[in-house]
Formats: sequence, structure tokens, C-alpha cells
Amino acid sequence: MNTSLAFPAPMARLVEQLNRLPGIGPKSAQRLAFFLLCAPEEQTRFLTETITAVKEKIIFCSICQNMTETDPCPLCQSSDRDRTKICVVEEPLDVLALERSRVYEGMYHVLHGVISPADGVGPDDLKIQELLVRIRGGGVEEVIVATNPKLEGDAMSMYLQRLLVPFGVKVTRLARGLPVGSDLEYTDEVTLSRALEGRQEI
Repeated sequence: MNTSLAFPAPMARLVEQLNRLPGIGPKSAQRLAFFLLCAPEEQTRFLTETITAVKEKIIFCSICQNMTETDPCPLCQSSDRDRTKICVVEEPLDVLALERSRVYEGMYHVLHGVISPADGVGPDDLKIQELLVRIRGGGVEEVIVATNPKLEGDAMSMYLQRLLVPFGVKVTRLARGLPVGSDLEYTDEVTLSRALEGRQEI
């Protein structure tokens, strides 16, 4: 995106960086940049400090790969969770969505994406081996594949099913009450609850 002719260099760099954020187009990037330029210094300083704190303090749980301040994360440390079930999701935001449903009480595993050759994402770029280590450790009876109901999510579920069958665990997929082509993080609690309750074996 060439903004060097329209803005001073620091502003052009800010617009360019904002434009790289997901869901932020060129016009939105410009509006955000001007908002930050005009905002009180205290507000922009607080934003800068908050972003720095997130980068410095938030890590990924060594067990489930979810975002956390402590390792293991609170969910993995909890004695109230059902450790015979692992729900596999694409992103940390999906964990938050499923927890809001208040139906699922098992463990989680975050893949951090799905296999997508078009985007250069292969199995080695995801947290698949970490999942297999957990399965090999024993005690897991069911793996619930909760990838998004899109082409990539379906392909990911079939890939995981082939990997997990030799371990003798039950592999299920969320019921098709979920809107096709949508993301878990935007799905309401009732729909998610029904999808969990009606999950089917792959």
C-alpha cells in the first residue's frame, strides 16, 4: 500500500502497519491512524503499554496451547475438568466461545490454524504433534474436533481423524447445527451447546 505521497513518513508507516491487521482495510487503517494522532497522549501511551504487556506476559500453555499468563493454564490446572475428553479448536478465541456455552467441561487443544496449502500452512506449522503427545500419554477417551464448518475445517477434521484412529480414541465432530462457512467465535451459546450435545463420530 503506497501512502508515502499522501502522508508524512511516520503516518504512512502507521497506516501501513494497521492495514496489516486482520479485518482492517486501507480506509479503516487511515481512520485509526488519524484517531490515534488526535487522541490524548495519555490514551495512546496506555494503548502502547497494553500492547507491550500482552507481548511480554501472555504465553501459550505447554499442554493445551491456549493463551495464558501461567503455565499450565487455569483450565489445564483445574481438577474439575473431564480429562477423558479433549476438544480440538483452531484458535484461542474458540475456547472462549465454547466456555461461554457452559456445556462442555472437558479439556481443550488449540491448533493455531488449519492446514491450508494455498496460504502455505502445513501440518508442521500447527500444534498437531503436541496433541499426539497428549493422546499417547493415555487417559483420553474422546477427541472432539471443533474446527470451523468451512472447507478447511472439514479437511482438518478428516486429517485428524486419520491420525487419531490408530490410538483407539473416539473421534467426534460438532453437529451440523453450526452455520456453514461461519466461525465458532461468532456463534451464539445455544447453537454451540446443541452442536456439542449432538456431536457425531467421524
